[in-house]
Amino acid sequence: MRVNTGVQRAFHRDLVRWYRRCHRKLPWRTTRDPYRIWVSEIMLQQTRVETVRPYYARWLRAFPTVQALARATDDRVLKLWEGLGYYSRARNLHRAAETVVREHRGKLPRTPDGLRGLPGIGRYTAGAIASIAFDQRTPLVDGNVARVFARIFAIRADVRSPRTMESLWRLAEDLLPDSNPGEFNQALMELGALVCTPANPRCEACPMRRVCRAHALGLVELLPNRGNKPRAIRVVANAVLVKRGSKILLQRRPQRGLLANFWELPVADEQQFRTGRQLCEVRHTITHHRIAMRVLESVPRVPVRSNDRWRWVTRRQLRALALPSAHRRAIERILSAK
Repeated sequence: MRVNTGVQRAFHRDLVRWYRRCHRKLPWRTTRDPYRIWVSEIMLQQTRVETVRPYYARWLRAFPTVQALARATDDRVLKLWEGLGYYSRARNLHRAAETVVREHRGKLPRTPDGLRGLPGIGRYTAGAIASIAFDQRTPLVDGNVARVFARIFAIRADVRSPRTMESLWRLAEDLLPDSNPGEFNQALMELGALVCTPANPRCEACPMRRVCRAHALGLVELLPNRGNKPRAIRVVANAVLVKRGSKILLQRRPQRGLLANFWELPVADEQQFRTGRQLCEVRHTITHHRIAMRVLESVPRVPVRSNDRWRWVTRRQLRALALPSAHRRAIERILSAK
């Protein structure tokens, strides 16, 4: 796709002017510290800005440098991330910090290729860090940018298809200015976040309105084309609450896979536990899975001792452990009802 001079000028002039006047004042925009920019980019993946703000502040109080993060325990890292979701991000951030300290003398690589060699840093995140923190001329495409491009250039193909995505990356490369690439990339993302939104876009406030093909053709509400959404899968899971005096029993998840190393209520295994009445039901969502977790009153069939896999904890000790949010909500609901 060739970009004419007028459209390119609108991106380089009108969009950047709008960004300087209208961008949100966010804590990670007041620094050029690559570590802090990296943390913000990982937290912002599939997570709203307002949700990230308090997590970002707490994280930096606990781990102000990449060295501090590299020294942290897995339990401490997961606890600080608890409730933010997509926990592989936290584990990869921790592993990458260890790699940076061990192999890069505590300094993040400056190039996209160098950054992509770290756990959890893909093409988009590498482009964001390299351009914003190191002023490298490197493009990025996230969901916001894909939506902006799909509307401005009236791209009707499925933006999630690999072929279309490659076209969007080439477009981002072609549009990238030689100076201030980080500011330009942030302007693209901010336009998608504040104006060119998924629903009810604010076209009247858009600095790109005069060159937007979707606006001219009346296609704004129809774009981007994101293909067919996966159908929701409904799942019922049974867990047990086992008490011993003032303590409850937790089970640790495996070291790999979903929610690795988190503590949670034990699975309702009939060979290990005798179950009784239902105490509560908590509903939550993981990707396109709609999960109803039922918590049953239970007693163990054989004595259970604390070890690497099982732990008896008090209510106070519970606060220091990383638990999936659905399990913590269930425990709090049950204990507060007694």
